[in-house]
Amino acid sequence: MEEKTKQEAIHDKGFAFGRSEPINEYGKIKVGVKTLQDATIELGNLAKNNPVYTNKNEVLKALAKNDVKELRAISNYFYRTNGIYQKICNYLATMYRYDWYIVPEVYDETVKPEKIVTEFNKILNYLDNSYIQNTCMDIALKVIREGAYYACVIKGETSLVLQELPVNYCRTRYTVGNLPVVEFNMAWFDTYFTDLNYRMRVLGMFPKDVQKGYALYKQGKLTSDWNATGSERWKDEWRGGWYPLEPGTAIKFSLASGDGPEIPWFVSAIPDIIDLDAAQDLDRKKQMQQLLKIIVQKLPMDKNGDLIFDIDEARDIHNNAVQMLQRAVGVDVLTTFADIDSIDMSDTASSTTRDDLDRVERTVYNSLGVSKNLFNTEGNLSLEKSILEDAGSIRKLLLQFRVFFDKITQERTSASKKKYNFRLYMLETTQYNYKEIAKMYKEQAQTGNSKLLPQIALGHSQSSIINTAYFENNVLHLYDIMIPPLMSSIMNSESILANRNQSNNGNAEKQVGSNGEETKGAGRPEKPESQKSDKTIANEESKS
Repeated sequence: MEEKTKQEAIHDKGFAFGRSEPINEYGKIKVGVKTLQDATIELGNLAKNNPVYTNKNEVLKALAKNDVKELRAISNYFYRTNGIYQKICNYLATMYRYDWYIVPEVYDETVKPEKIVTEFNKILNYLDNSYIQNTCMDIALKVIREGAYYACVIKGETSLVLQELPVNYCRTRYTVGNLPVVEFNMAWFDTYFTDLNYRMRVLGMFPKDVQKGYALYKQGKLTSDWNATGSERWKDEWRGGWYPLEPGTAIKFSLASGDGPEIPWFVSAIPDIIDLDAAQDLDRKKQMQQLLKIIVQKLPMDKNGDLIFDIDEARDIHNNAVQMLQRAVGVDVLTTFADIDSIDMSDTASSTTRDDLDRVERTVYNSLGVSKNLFNTEGNLSLEKSILEDAGSIRKLLLQFRVFFDKITQERTSASKKKYNFRLYMLETTQYNYKEIAKMYKEQAQTGNSKLLPQIALGHSQSSIINTAYFENNVLHLYDIMIPPLMSSIMNSESILANRNQSNNGNAEKQVGSNGEETKGAGRPEKPESQKSDKTIANEESKS
């Protein structure tokens, strides 16, 4: 009753009310019945999820210290959360197609071709079951994300298997016969598998050499690295447990040069990615502010400048205005004794422009070392050169794959290596040049070079090409059914000579001209006299 009397008093003073329900959160922006977040400046969406890995200073500190373990964690985090970083890593990992083929090297010409073909089919089937292309792409991605890839080499009867090792518990310090000696810290089993039964089960999945190393570790026969100083001695990677695996039983792939740290390939660009995220968030906040408007209510005063309404009455008037505008988008209410006006919250002078964001984004791509045009259509003047440089930067990894799988191929050759051997080669085909390389091989095939390489460059496996040709020619006999037209470009020397001899013997196919007379040889039929030009008739008369 008292409330109604107060509203009536306000109404008598010149203000009309709608509904009288009090509005408590009148400082919020509303869309319908939903309240929007305040348009306050809180930079960086990434920082809200992980304030450690997304702290620019922390990343720079890890880069300065070459903290490989921390940098790998930061790289994996950004791969999961940042679209630009993920695309760049995937782009470089899948740059090469890893097309491969094998050929025999025959040292003794007395070897029967049937034996070579049999051995060839066995090795080819073994490599096909190893899925080399998929394996290379997976390894390349992990090398780019983590700086290195370590694995145990398990040579099965039908295929090759690479059992990945934890990169933070592996290292290489020397080589034996051009093979890196992988050292594996056996403390990993105790650190990550606290349950004894489960640990033994996991250990049983590893090769015998790893199991031997773990047994020596539990017996206390693997000493720690005394070169470590201070707190480093208490880190897992410095504790006693390093065991060198037999050369050839483990492998490492890396893009690191020499003795350099095996850090993620693009981790140095992450500080710029953090800056880009902050700039984009700032731009979004300022765009939101540009949509805001404030409705200012003026409360009247009497002729003496005294307030007509008390504080409680002013609060009720304010709540009523807020309630009336609660479904308005981007509108807020301010009650004051000043003049009524509409205020635009946009600040064009301080707003982040498109050019500002483009400049920050260009900085990111420059730090990554790739062209921005790879993922948009704004231009391609330098795109081709950038792709070539990207392919060259990861070519080292391609050569490592080639050396490794070539060694596996040679090991699969039977005991008669003195007479012949098989070698594996990889084409330098990328997602961008494979059509050009296939065209080049096709042109070379017309001059007597390999007939398989054009198809391999297009992505077909060596076995699929041979099996398809056998099936179509020897089983379906498509060669006899689908006869191509006789053209000079597809005629061989034997067919040309045969046709030439046939013509010389007077057995050429007879042709009938338009005048009804028979003509011999190729060429178009002779025109009738009525269709010949005067010049043609004069030439024929002179010849006769």
